[in-house]
Amino acid sequence: MSQKVAVLGTGKIGEALLSGMIRGGWAPADLLVTARRPERAEELRARHGVTPVSNTEAAKGADTLILTVKPQDMGALLDELAPHVPADRLIISGAAGIPTSFFEERLAEGTPVVRVMTNTPALVDEAMSVISPGSHATEEHVATAEEIFGAVGQTLRVPESQQDACTALSGSGPAYFFYLVEAMTDAGILLGLPRDKAHELIVQSAIGAATMLRDSGEHPVKLRENVTSPAGTTINAIRELENHGVRAALIAALEAARDRSRELASGKKD
Repeated sequence: MSQKVAVLGTGKIGEALLSGMIRGGWAPADLLVTARRPERAEELRARHGVTPVSNTEAAKGADTLILTVKPQDMGALLDELAPHVPADRLIISGAAGIPTSFFEERLAEGTPVVRVMTNTPALVDEAMSVISPGSHATEEHVATAEEIFGAVGQTLRVPESQQDACTALSGSGPAYFFYLVEAMTDAGILLGLPRDKAHELIVQSAIGAATMLRDSGEHPVKLRENVTSPAGTTINAIRELENHGVRAALIAALEAARDRSRELASGKKD
């Protein structure tokens, strides 16, 4: 991994990416970081051996720039970077909702941009990162993005037109599962279980179910049917989920997340 990579705006996801890259074979000396607070930058240096730099220094010194700032801060960052980014730099954006054209219009003509939506399981090397090339990105640029984000989980290429849907489904997806676990834990307490035992039961059930979905090759309907005995406990629970419109609520929630991703692309903040 001889190229230099800079992570700009290194928060939790950026740090998870850094640590994953180091485990994957990148030399810390080839990794640059920027952070809003100097003490945060020094913390990253002490923890990972990477080099803190300014945004301008990163633009001049790195072969690949990974931009992990919040969507609402991306315009100001690009204004700062634009005079210093040569057209041969690879730009990888991790900002929800912002299309590659937003970067291409503000940077030198021909600058390759790759859009990536990852999620918080990057913190435990189980991320799902969805990758889309901009109009100037080559196969080599996309492969570089896959190599970087493959260090913290799985990657999937999609057309950029599907990115907002992927943001709703996968980028925000872990929060839906945490919400479900929270609700099921409360139900366990209502049914008479201590919180810690309810939590342990649910978490292991979730891990087991996810592993079956990944490894069995079976459709989720088939897996659900295998648990659902005639006139049994499971079918009674599922009937209540359907009566309360849980399926419809999930669909509506994901549509709302997709719509918000589109609003972020248009610059709407509220």
